[in-house]
Amino acid sequence: MSPFLSRLVVAAVLLPLVLGIVWLGGWWLFGLAIVGGLLALHELFAMSRGLRPIVLGGYVGVALTLLGAQLGGQTWVLPGMLATVPAALLVFFVSSGRQHAVAGFAVTIMGVVWVGGGLAYLMLLRDIPENGRLLIFVALLTVFADDTAAYFVGRAIGRHRMAPVISPGKSWEGFVGGTVAAVAVSFFALYDQDVVTNGESLLLGLVVGLAATLGDLFESAVKRDLGVKDSGRLLAGHGGVLDRVDSLLWAGPAAYITLLALT
Repeated sequence: MSPFLSRLVVAAVLLPLVLGIVWLGGWWLFGLAIVGGLLALHELFAMSRGLRPIVLGGYVGVALTLLGAQLGGQTWVLPGMLATVPAALLVFFVSSGRQHAVAGFAVTIMGVVWVGGGLAYLMLLRDIPENGRLLIFVALLTVFADDTAAYFVGRAIGRHRMAPVISPGKSWEGFVGGTVAAVAVSFFALYDQDVVTNGESLLLGLVVGLAATLGDLFESAVKRDLGVKDSGRLLAGHGGVLDRVDSLLWAGPAAYITLLALT
């Protein structure tokens, strides 16, 4: 099967399932976040195995971060993240293997904040009273529009490299095209919906588009530093789970915090 065809098959199977679970929300979304979060963190730890991440401590941290978001909302996200430290310390102390403390703890805590925190704020976005379902779908659609427009505009007219060392394929022309698409999608999706004002919907689209780009660039920087092309092969032509959610891990918190500031 060609890479392009495998991408289509994976998308056709997984996309309706993921969107259906997002629509249901609640514990269904928590289950999806746990599975996706642990898989993404596993990929990060596999890429950075040379730095000796404290794997079990990271898994516990992600699980508690997401559980905190599900049971206690925004208040318990930070305690869930902080629980990574004692969990990782315990594993580190009882481990018989020789580990590098600074690098190991750094990768472990970064992974929990990056993956667990990003998914937790997507869950919080879905749980916003009355409008959560609409807002999370707007955020997802905005990220998709940003990524798609940036890709096609960049291929068509991209001449000026945006981050030549980190991600040579990205161009400033693609960035502008993606950002315009993100702002447009957010505006039209929230137009006269009585959730935010029309002007605020433009700001939301701008923030989400910028955050999505930064999330993509951040993962590219991590992979380049670790010497890998894709985070994994689980999703065939799509790469790994982390490759698919990198933009969302930044866009979700950005959308939630922006809405918190506006309302």
